[in-house]
Amino acid sequence: MSSELLLEETLIKRSQQKKRTSPLNYKERLFVLTKSSLTYYDGRAEKKFKKYSIELSRIKCVEIVKNGGDPIPCQNKYPFQVVYNNNILYVFAPNQTSRSHWVLMLKEEIKNNSVLPKFHPQFWQEGAWLCCRQEEKQAPGCEEYNLFGDTTRKPLPPIPDNEGECRHPPPPVPRDVEEEEEKEEVVVAMYDFFAVEAHDLSLVKGEKYVILEKCDVNWYRAQNKYGEEGYIPSNYITGEKTGSLKQNVWYRKSVNRNNAEELLKKEDKEGAFIVRDSSVSGKYTVSLYSKTAAGEKGYIIKHYHIKETQGSPRKFYLSEQFQFDCIPEVIEYHKHNAGGLVTRLRYPVGNQTESTPPTAGFSYEMWEISPMELTFMKELGSGQHGVVKLGKWRGQHKVAIKTIRCGAMREEDFIEEAKIMMKLSHPKLVQLYGVCSQQQPIYIITEFMEQGSLLNFLRQRRGTFSIQSLLSMCLDICEGMEYLEANGFIHRDLSARNCLVNDSLVIKVSDFGMTRYVLDDQYTSSSGTMFPVKWSPPEVFEYCKYSSKSDVWSYGVVMWEVFTEGRLPFGQSSNREVVELVRGGQRPYWPILATRDLYDIMMLCWHEKPEGRPTFSQLCVKLFNLLEGDSSSAS
Repeated sequence: MSSELLLEETLIKRSQQKKRTSPLNYKERLFVLTKSSLTYYDGRAEKKFKKYSIELSRIKCVEIVKNGGDPIPCQNKYPFQVVYNNNILYVFAPNQTSRSHWVLMLKEEIKNNSVLPKFHPQFWQEGAWLCCRQEEKQAPGCEEYNLFGDTTRKPLPPIPDNEGECRHPPPPVPRDVEEEEEKEEVVVAMYDFFAVEAHDLSLVKGEKYVILEKCDVNWYRAQNKYGEEGYIPSNYITGEKTGSLKQNVWYRKSVNRNNAEELLKKEDKEGAFIVRDSSVSGKYTVSLYSKTAAGEKGYIIKHYHIKETQGSPRKFYLSEQFQFDCIPEVIEYHKHNAGGLVTRLRYPVGNQTESTPPTAGFSYEMWEISPMELTFMKELGSGQHGVVKLGKWRGQHKVAIKTIRCGAMREEDFIEEAKIMMKLSHPKLVQLYGVCSQQQPIYIITEFMEQGSLLNFLRQRRGTFSIQSLLSMCLDICEGMEYLEANGFIHRDLSARNCLVNDSLVIKVSDFGMTRYVLDDQYTSSSGTMFPVKWSPPEVFEYCKYSSKSDVWSYGVVMWEVFTEGRLPFGQSSNREVVELVRGGQRPYWPILATRDLYDIMMLCWHEKPEGRPTFSQLCVKLFNLLEGDSSSAS
């Protein structure tokens, strides 16, 4: 029978009709494979609505997609492709076994079709094939297609299960999709984690755990030494590898040069030191404080790059005559011997002062929060969305609770996207914990940032900031935006008012992606699209065209806000006047506190054409290098 069911599973498909501007373009669909067709459905309220069906006779190629290490903005990380007629369907499976099953079963069913001699092993993305860089979507493939892979026989007949129903065994797995033999992965907890749901597993700092399954980028299933299993946050653990830096009290990954100097000055102890990431990716720097070798300020801070030898075995050193197998051994030696440094490494100023990072949601797959579990404490402020209050979840976790006033938001659309936004987790993004969507008004629950908005923080402390401190703020924001850019997510409303400051004076980007759902005349153009004019590039107010490059323009304005300590861009000019000024080539003036190099970066962000603007990744490198200053081994 042509309707015989072969496979059925909920997978994720990528939209072929939209540009990849948001994780929203990745949709969960119920896929059903029969002897005659591949069909996917949108399932709602226990009913399924047919979205599309492909006759198997039209399929020319089924193969895995080699992703090349680029981030995939959905929870399923194992893509395969179905090429039919002149179209490509990209499907994302939850694991390699699932993907192998679908690819082999489909290959078996289309073996008598007229198939492609060659195919493209990587994605068609943003106007080009990533594998061969051809810019014509119908360009011939660049890799030979093997219809059968390593399949040498048909799938075995269905095997009856215990209830008499038939199930199909997985077909043989070809070498190109075969899972490598798994080795037991042991990790160490960097922080305590207290299980909040029955399916969670508590972590004890310093204890070892075995990873059983990497469910998504933010949550793993693990086992402790007692054999207990459950979900743990991935950002609370580190690998057990010998010499892993994260396990050491002196290592601070997210600290830049300015932050390091502020921490060391605060400690004010001879030989205080921090090991941190260098401006060069994969390299590390030791920042060291000394009063003995005092400069004009009564102290001196030196920054030493940890160097590596060439060839094998690789050695690490601060002073070339003292080389060691790993960085912890280098640090241990210089704790007892200056060995060419300004003083010994006496006092680690590291992550014992670092606050516990937020998790992507309070628990795995938990995005709906009961309002009965919230305690409201005091009002923090209000914005175009509604009132924001300080509260607690289950009486212990401090949170910010945004009450969305009725009629202020397209709530149904936002709630769907909130599930995706929760999975965005980065030290420089305000973490979304969940929503209360089953009543009116709805609540949005986020990480609490003690110092409030960056705009107010700048204005209230105007005249107290060093250029390095302001530059450090800009780098924090840029790192958060670099993460959004890498995950295909557009902010659309980046500004100093939408960045928040915590007690450790870390700046985090907030309210990313929410502008699309807010109903507010101040933000709405004649076409119905919403944007803040003074932070928007020409392509937004001319064509309502958004991209990561429109966020880059807004970021340039945020830099200007930071280096004017909270001034309003374009002063008291009206939105209409600002549009005319920008069209005429005018840009915000050069802030007194900004160096020539910094204003040049702002002007790069304000290039008239989007393609002329840098990426956030390029901006991060420029800012990091400015903050690090001298790139010699010690400065």
